[in-house]
Amino acid sequence: MSLTIPNCLTLFRIIAIPLIAIIYFSDVRFGNWYCTIIFTLAGISDALDGYLARKWNQTSKLGAFLDPVADKLLVSTMLLLVVSNVELQRGLLNELLFIITVIIIISREITVSALREWMAEIGKRANVAVSVVGKYKTGIQMGAIGCLLFQHDFIGLPILLIGELMLYAAGVLTIWSMSIYLRAAYKAVQHD
Repeated sequence: MSLTIPNCLTLFRIIAIPLIAIIYFSDVRFGNWYCTIIFTLAGISDALDGYLARKWNQTSKLGAFLDPVADKLLVSTMLLLVVSNVELQRGLLNELLFIITVIIIISREITVSALREWMAEIGKRANVAVSVVGKYKTGIQMGAIGCLLFQHDFIGLPILLIGELMLYAAGVLTIWSMSIYLRAAYKAVQHD
């Protein structure tokens, strides 16, 4: 693997996952701050790696493979962390809706990854390219996860509530974007 800056940014996202998990479950003072900061940097690296790879002509097959894997691992692991937090669960508006939303988001990540792989195998990967709705979903979802990791009120703002509501919005966009991908794939294979 070529250690270009874009590939290093992708690797940073993968390395950030266990680091955040260790801090999240430890009694480190200001642990919520550290988790949120590391997660935010990982989110920024997600936006930067592909942009820099294209700009500097450093795209690679390995980078194209690792980037979505890092994204799915980061999002899925962070959602599992927050859903396993009993204290966080007690502060939610609706624990069941929260858990169902997490299941929907993780299921969508797996489904869309498998769909893209299958479409690539039949030479139709372009038919399931990232949609605008998918990009909005990702942005709101990353913001939600950051708030959920932080969990505590900040300057009078109910960060946990904001994160929970953002996660529900991301859940709606998750279903919408998945339906876009599934319809595009259906149309692509229907014409064969």
